[in-house]
Amino acid sequence: MINFEEELKKFHPSLEVEDAEEAIYNQDLTDVADLLVKMIKEAEEKEMN
Repeated sequence: MINFEEELKKFHPSLEVEDAEEAIYNQDLTDVADLLVKMIKEAEEKEMN
């Protein structure tokens, strides 16, 4: 039978996963709120001209 405590002691996270995590968190992603703010600013600029 598997001894989970022993297996957990042997566990080491994959470097690939850590690298992927870092790349994901360091990426500057545009979300819906950012798009709405941009659209509102553009609309306001058009109204001023």
